[in-house]
Amino acid sequence: MAERLGQTNRPAERRFPTPHRATVLRTERLTPHMVRVVFGGPGLDRFTAGDFTDHYVKLLFPVPGVAYPEPFDLQVIRAELPREHWPRTRTYTVRAWDPDARELTIDFVVHGNQGLAGPWAAAAAPGTEILLNGPGGAYTPSPGAGWHLLAGDESALPAIAASLVRIPAGRPVFAFVEIAGREEEQDLRTPAGVEVQWLHRGDRPVGELLVQAVTAVEFPAGTGDVFVHGEAGAVKALRRLLRVERGVPMEWLSISGYWRAGHDEDGWQTAKRDWNNQVETEEQAALRP
Repeated sequence: MAERLGQTNRPAERRFPTPHRATVLRTERLTPHMVRVVFGGPGLDRFTAGDFTDHYVKLLFPVPGVAYPEPFDLQVIRAELPREHWPRTRTYTVRAWDPDARELTIDFVVHGNQGLAGPWAAAAAPGTEILLNGPGGAYTPSPGAGWHLLAGDESALPAIAASLVRIPAGRPVFAFVEIAGREEEQDLRTPAGVEVQWLHRGDRPVGELLVQAVTAVEFPAGTGDVFVHGEAGAVKALRRLLRVERGVPMEWLSISGYWRAGHDEDGWQTAKRDWNNQVETEEQAALRP
């Protein structure tokens, strides 16, 4: 094929969006290991969300001691600074967005000083600022589905909570959330007659109880709507259960590993595409007659 006028063989230069500058308005300790942070301020004037219940944003954490250009431009930073000086990115689900008050709510899992975003949220005070990109998103419960399955660990709890309020009353709903213990339960709004099943993990491996609970479900007849997210190992087991053993069509599924035990987000995002390809290859092989 002839090259188009002005076209080169170099890959297209990646463009980064202008981040939003969010200001902490208030914080709340929901449970021993969950902190809610409500953001606002004029830096969110361009922000909008609401179509999806799994909306997410990418928080940008500066490396201590590094001076970044103003206005903040991630493209310039990546072009001019060494990789170890690039801001660290952490992905979080939007728990709620109030377009009238222009307030963005994000819930953070906190385990002491472990990790990056959790300790930041635990220490955040009103007036603290952070840059974020987004929102992204792809899922909302199908209003036409005959039944719904929502399953995940703490990382998926905000999306599950946001999804529950979008499900029409009268539909069978199976909602499972695996948490450390009873003290991590939250009071969630649910459709009439729906009860969230809290799975208290204790010392068991993450995801073990979740896989057991979903395995025990007898799905009703008809078209379902399935949302399964959380630790990658558990998600892999549940994907095989749903796709191979139960024959759930892919178009009924929203399923992904939000995180992977033993990896921080930087390492997991680097490996995630290859991991997903391997899971899909194994799945296709198992589905062949």
